[in-house]
Amino acid sequence: MWNRGLAGHISGRQRECLNPNNILIIFMVPGLLLAQAASDAAPQLAGTPAVVPAGETPLAGQPGSGEDKRIFGVLPNYRTADGSIPFSPITVKQKFTIARKDTFDYPSYILAAAFAGLSQLDNSNPSFGQGARGYARRYGSAVLDQDVGNYMTEAIWPSMLHEDPRYFRKVHGSVMGRVGYSLTRVLVTRTDAGNWRFNTSEFMGNGAVAAIGNLYYPDARGFSPTMQRMGTQIGTDAVSGVLKEFWPDIKRKWLHQRDGGTIAD
Repeated sequence: MWNRGLAGHISGRQRECLNPNNILIIFMVPGLLLAQAASDAAPQLAGTPAVVPAGETPLAGQPGSGEDKRIFGVLPNYRTADGSIPFSPITVKQKFTIARKDTFDYPSYILAAAFAGLSQLDNSNPSFGQGARGYARRYGSAVLDQDVGNYMTEAIWPSMLHEDPRYFRKVHGSVMGRVGYSLTRVLVTRTDAGNWRFNTSEFMGNGAVAAIGNLYYPDARGFSPTMQRMGTQIGTDAVSGVLKEFWPDIKRKWLHQRDGGTIAD
């Protein structure tokens, strides 16, 4: 996920004031009610025929998926799917494709650089030091958290456990109903058969990367820091689900306003 590198770097004043969940909420809340109105009023647009290998389900960003590959043109969105249409499973290859695209999409490295800079200013993980060397260590650890975490939660564990790593948008309903749905998708997921069950991949994947972090976070080793990193990432993933849920509605509302009443896709 796009801000996975935050987990090992937030501490003290930065955790309180620059917590990614707080930042996301600040930017999201003003648009949610407007987005909901657009969602309820918008007509159903015909989907574009999918241009994907035979037998494969279109992924976000591919023709026929109905989902953008990035949110705000910056945040990777490759694991989002429309939950209002009949379920169609994805292959193991596609799970690794999602992880690869989420991991190597260039904006994620720009975000990692920004968060490493915040970590440097706050002097979190002080043994990393300051200067270019300290920044390089913070940036490297943020990228490692991000890359390993993406593959663990989106490809490796879902493939082993036959779980679907995608976020399935609720699409319709009240604002609070959709917010509650999106926040709880870290707790439940779909299997390859389309059934709902506990999201083991989310917890095992984030637990694994949090444990691996003991190798390169010398100031945050042990059970408590590991659980804190794991909890921070799961919480961040929960809030990012709200962005995934409402992004198409926010975009539609903005385009509606820009075009003077004409809804554009």
